[in-house]
Amino acid sequence: MSGIRRREFVILLGGGAAGAWPLAAWAQQPGKLPTIGFLAANPSIESQRVAAFVQRLRELGWIDGRNLVIEYRWAEGRNERYAENAGELVRLKVDVIVTIATPPTVAAKQATAVIPIVFAAASDPVGTGLVASLARPGGNVTGLSNQISDAGGKKIELLREVVPGLRRLAILANVGNPASVLDMGEAEATARTLGLNVTTSEIRRAEDISPAFDALRGRADALYVCVDPLVNTHRIRVNTLALAARLPTMHGLREYVEAGGLMSYGPNLPDLLRRAADYVDKILRGVNPGDIPVEQPTKFDLIINLTTAKALGLEVPPTLLARADEVIE
Repeated sequence: MSGIRRREFVILLGGGAAGAWPLAAWAQQPGKLPTIGFLAANPSIESQRVAAFVQRLRELGWIDGRNLVIEYRWAEGRNERYAENAGELVRLKVDVIVTIATPPTVAAKQATAVIPIVFAAASDPVGTGLVASLARPGGNVTGLSNQISDAGGKKIELLREVVPGLRRLAILANVGNPASVLDMGEAEATARTLGLNVTTSEIRRAEDISPAFDALRGRADALYVCVDPLVNTHRIRVNTLALAARLPTMHGLREYVEAGGLMSYGPNLPDLLRRAADYVDKILRGVNPGDIPVEQPTKFDLIINLTTAKALGLEVPPTLLARADEVIE
């Protein structure tokens, strides 16, 4: 990202004049300021989460543009850019790399075995090989698990409450993301134990989304969408196609439901980003990342979109509405 785009993003987050210092000014400072490299999918998706991260850093005494620099790098829905962006942050010799989701974390880990990496939301970090164990991560990587794949069973149970005649479940996953593969496996296993017929639809690129829906037509009663940065970037298209195919959707994150999905159940990501700032604070103060245990989410949100339910002719049970953390009308 150019200096201009970086400054625009800081101002967008309310960083004000302090965040808008020209990058050339850092070189004139006596000694280099600690630098965080931030690796994620898309500024429009992540702005609320980044704001939570920056706010928590501020509470801990770290202010971007005053005693800290944050370098943002975005993949913009193209998975191959994670490796390019990670390489760029390594060349900049940042002090810590912060990632959101599994693909950028994998890219960062492949790019450096030295610079500390804090993942703010990764699925099954042991299963995907990011850390040796949750209690003792070892190496240069630690952070917060999002437990999205662990919630697969719960999500299917919730979907059955809204779609009472559910017999055939389709699962959409970006198989280029190891976390999505785990999520798909978990959901498929749960669905089969419940006696559901399962159809999996595998994608790798944005161009695969429309053909995936063509292949699902008439073969499913509902769609389970595996959380993934690529899918998230194209979530409006995914939900538009699902609605056209009369498929109720279950997601893992709130923004999918804001984009027209039926419902989501998953971790509160702004909360995970706040907690990731605590990890960064410890590392900047000299703690070894390999010695900081990986933590789990403590807040899970159930979000329901009543407008989508009505468009699909579904009646959401009052008991489920009462349990929802947010209802979009």
